[in-house]
Amino acid sequence: MDEATPLRPTRWDVCSGVVLGHVSPPGTPARPARTGPGGGADPRPVSPLAALEEAVLPALRRPPCLVSFSGGLDSSLVLAVAVRVARRAGLPEPVPVTWRFTGAPRADESGWQDRVVAALGCPSWQVLRADDDLDLTGPVARRMLLRHGLLHPANAHLHLPVVELASGGSVLTGAGGDQVLAGWRRRHPGPPYRLLRAAAGRWWRDARRRPSPRDLFPWLRPEVAAEVLRLLRAERRAEPRRLAERIAWHTARRDLRLTLAALAEIAAHHRVRLAHPLLDDRFLAALTDRAGHRRCPSRAELLAEIVGDALPGVVTAPRRKARFLEVFLRAPTRRLVRAWDGRGVDTDLVDVEALRRAWSRWPIPGGTAALVQQAWLATTTVRPGSR
Repeated sequence: MDEATPLRPTRWDVCSGVVLGHVSPPGTPARPARTGPGGGADPRPVSPLAALEEAVLPALRRPPCLVSFSGGLDSSLVLAVAVRVARRAGLPEPVPVTWRFTGAPRADESGWQDRVVAALGCPSWQVLRADDDLDLTGPVARRMLLRHGLLHPANAHLHLPVVELASGGSVLTGAGGDQVLAGWRRRHPGPPYRLLRAAAGRWWRDARRRPSPRDLFPWLRPEVAAEVLRLLRAERRAEPRRLAERIAWHTARRDLRLTLAALAEIAAHHRVRLAHPLLDDRFLAALTDRAGHRRCPSRAELLAEIVGDALPGVVTAPRRKARFLEVFLRAPTRRLVRAWDGRGVDTDLVDVEALRRAWSRWPIPGGTAALVQQAWLATTTVRPGSR
């Protein structure tokens, strides 16, 4: 696979829709530095919640402080901690900013949004509404593409209006929660013989139903699809089981690093301080100190470890994970793929006729999102960065 700067998507990233590899070899997070009142070492442990509270303070001190709040677990946790710290420190309270979408029922989290905001008693709440606005080639995405070019992920433009509202201030996000608190592996409790029996059953089912490269990446050339799937499976298998190693492994992945770089680029243009408390070094070190020895801990277990009874129960209550594909595949993308003339994609990696067939059915594969934006850029005479 080709080499490129890790902070921009490569042609393999764009064509396959999968970002693999690490920016640097993952290590183990350092333990938190502890300083006592006299400047010496402090033997008292730093709790993950205390570290998280420290992580939100710089953003709260740079108002307006907005929280990109979806109603999911990660953004709810960040909002609740920020509200708690602001009130204790006498700082202006953070303002949650929430998207609500028409025609996208699987992305609807309004019930959880209402409950969390009510439980926290937020005095202000900014709700943004979108129809086709957030389509992959809709008006918001076009502004981002013309200024920054292709970014990863292809839905990074979702954050652009939030950043614009915070111009000159700060934005807190829940980025990193999936990687730090969840990971990919799941623990399977039970006696060893049950684990072996379950593993044998999964192996047999997978052997019979395992999708082929062309099933998963039908728009790629066959040899490219096979290589992408081989690398994807290898990366999935490589995820460590112990939390300490899992955190270090995920935070060094290109997928996450490209996402953070894209958000930072968007924020910098509007003089906004962007903060991701769940990826703060001190928080990660404190969490590793407390639970780093655990194997495949669940998100619920880690949230209980972090929060205890310090926050309203609704903040960390289990909920389904929203699905946002239908937010970004709307009328502008449908028009583009129907009229696509085959230009603008890397034909060394992409089978143009196969991509045309994939785009003839709706909804199109989510893995082709970056190719949609690349094809749109090929139709415009305005060069990215000129606006």
